[in-house]
Amino acid sequence: MHYYMGIDVGTSSVRGALVDQNGKVIVQAEQPIQIWEPQLDYYEQSSADIWTACCTVSKKIVQAVDLSYIRGVGFDATCSLVVLDGNFEPLAVNAEGVNNRNIIMWMDHRAVDQVDRINQTKHCVLQYVGGMMSPEMQPPKLLWLKEKLQSICWKKAGHFLDLSDFLSWKATGATTRSLCTLVCKWAYSAQTGWDDCFLKQIGLEDLTMNNHSKIGVIGAGVRGSNLPCENKPITSRLALICGTSSCHMGISESPIFVPGVWGPYYSAMIPDLWLNEGGQSASGKLIDHVVKSHAAFPELESNAKARGKNIYMYLNCHLESIKKCSAVGMLTVDLHVWPDFHGNRSPLADPTLKGMVSGLALSNSLDDLAKLYLATVQAIALGTRHILETMQNAGHQINTLFMCGGLSKNLLFVQVHSDISGMPVVLAEEVESVLVGAAVVGAYASGDFQSIQEAMAKMGKIGKIIQPDLEQKRYYDNKYKVFLKLVDHQREYRAIMQKN
Repeated sequence: MHYYMGIDVGTSSVRGALVDQNGKVIVQAEQPIQIWEPQLDYYEQSSADIWTACCTVSKKIVQAVDLSYIRGVGFDATCSLVVLDGNFEPLAVNAEGVNNRNIIMWMDHRAVDQVDRINQTKHCVLQYVGGMMSPEMQPPKLLWLKEKLQSICWKKAGHFLDLSDFLSWKATGATTRSLCTLVCKWAYSAQTGWDDCFLKQIGLEDLTMNNHSKIGVIGAGVRGSNLPCENKPITSRLALICGTSSCHMGISESPIFVPGVWGPYYSAMIPDLWLNEGGQSASGKLIDHVVKSHAAFPELESNAKARGKNIYMYLNCHLESIKKCSAVGMLTVDLHVWPDFHGNRSPLADPTLKGMVSGLALSNSLDDLAKLYLATVQAIALGTRHILETMQNAGHQINTLFMCGGLSKNLLFVQVHSDISGMPVVLAEEVESVLVGAAVVGAYASGDFQSIQEAMAKMGKIGKIIQPDLEQKRYYDNKYKVFLKLVDHQREYRAIMQKN
């Protein structure tokens, strides 16, 4: 039996798994990583801390088998920006000059002013990011570093890398960048390469020097035939990756331009096909924030511990116990949430939007917390419906959701997404499907499989399929109407206040 390591660097932890050639997780481990929040909307990490965590996790999981049977390793990571000097040493991305904090995280929104100026250029590159670039992408972050940390960082920088490319460099010594990250987050084109005109127009002409040496040489994309689709075209699927944030990945045979949705990206996910990527900047993080900041959280935590459950399993059971009709979802008939506590990534592409809650009562009981948790889950699912409808109106023909990530383990979260979208949700047989996906990359790299598609077919298997409860369709159609009114009202309030 051959084995492969999958290393997943998430927002707050590194997880690793040893996966066999049939896609079964043999053993897994997790190590927390540090996040610094020096001020509002600033989020930083340390590449040294992350690599140490990767090594710690790896050492734990390889003990399960003879090392000679481990054939490959694959990484996945958040799209955070790593800065190194010319000697590949960490370089500060903060005014304090603390070099250990050398990563601007994906969720960092410090570059709002820079992204506004980039978007005002109306450069043709922007049509491939939904018409507007996000502060979560790398060009505005790079411009922020140039304008704000000229002497501390910019003049000393030798290498700018996406976090996943940093990990592959640490593992192999090769600085080759991956096509996927550069196309999706760096404004690189898989067909024409770097657009020097764009870089010069936005003030990043420095990066064109020495054949773009600071932002790297590009690796070849994975080639091969399209994936098997169980007799349905792969273009009918939406991949929904749900963790701290959520990503919505849909593909097409020809480019589809979707306002407010990133892409179309050529060959960024599957060779020769175009990718559109929607997303929500806070999903798992939003649920945690709403639940853990509630006055009834200590009671929830105590009750869950006494019953040997995690807090979300307990909340799901509590909702069942207090429901007044056959459907739990109807507990929120008077409670509505707009989920953009960290701005809107898609499809409104407005990082300045805020969260909203309508229907609060003068009580803070455990029942109130459970209902607010449910309304928040529903709001995230309604946001997914908003992204889906925007993509479908632009030309995508999506009828099935394929879900993975930490939130896919929460069956309430999955069922609500199915009910609100009106589509079946497909889950992987192996619950740790993200780790299996990373291991698949390692399996292909090992040479044991002739293509990544062959490795996926052998190691990735379908598990549960969750069907929508169509009896709730009218209820959720009405919730969706309220959902859209919330953002309309927020914009109206903002317009009124700007008159002062």
